[in-house]
Amino acid sequence: MSLGIECLITDDEARAANCAQELDRLNGERRRIEAGMLEQALEMLKALPEEDKGTFFSPEWHEGVVGILASRLKDRLHRPVICFARAADGASLKGLGRSIPGLHLRDCLDLVAKRSPGLIVRFGGHAQAAGLTIARSDYERFAAGFERALEETLPAAARLRTVETDGSLDAMYCTLDVARMLDDGIWGQGFPQPLFCDTFAVETQRVVGERHLKLSLIRHGRRLTAMRFGASTRCQTTSAPPTASQSTSSTA
Repeated sequence: MSLGIECLITDDEARAANCAQELDRLNGERRRIEAGMLEQALEMLKALPEEDKGTFFSPEWHEGVVGILASRLKDRLHRPVICFARAADGASLKGLGRSIPGLHLRDCLDLVAKRSPGLIVRFGGHAQAAGLTIARSDYERFAAGFERALEETLPAAARLRTVETDGSLDAMYCTLDVARMLDDGIWGQGFPQPLFCDTFAVETQRVVGERHLKLSLIRHGRRLTAMRFGASTRCQTTSAPPTASQSTSSTA
């Protein structure tokens, strides 16, 4: 963080360039570490029963990346997830968790802590994200307690992967000015940014950045450029008017 701050406030252009270069190197290293950790976690998933997919730990994981890993797994599983890494003292584990709408993660940890005093050394956070420290020897006990608390406090409706949208956006409003207006709005929990969905014909597509798709779409005679982040599986393309099997539904 200190390197990023220095890059922004320094008056020395050469120093700023050096900071930016080092930040880029660190980001590349972080992405490489993250990819390796996610691959390990996905392998763990194959051996876990459905009811035990809320906590993950590997002695090889990097403490600074477990939060990102928890977010990735939360999105894939659509359930609250906590990922742990070894702390510097070697006897403790530090965990970072990410939740889904419908479960207050900090309150869930509070329930675990009250049921098992001393199990959690310290914790804090809010509804969607939290951090905690436990003893390495208490990992299995914590995992069982957390799963039990999840089962009791996660509402059935929240377990469904539901995406609410504002429907189709009229073609006249598919403009950069409208996108900027929406982007400048103040949105948050309980007041989400508008989300629109529609059906487009996929004209062309290509993989960019190894794991994203850049597409050329057609809707109502207009050609649009789109990005499909984190999904490099190609869609079916068509040069004719779209049919049900040739079109793709997209949100923006």
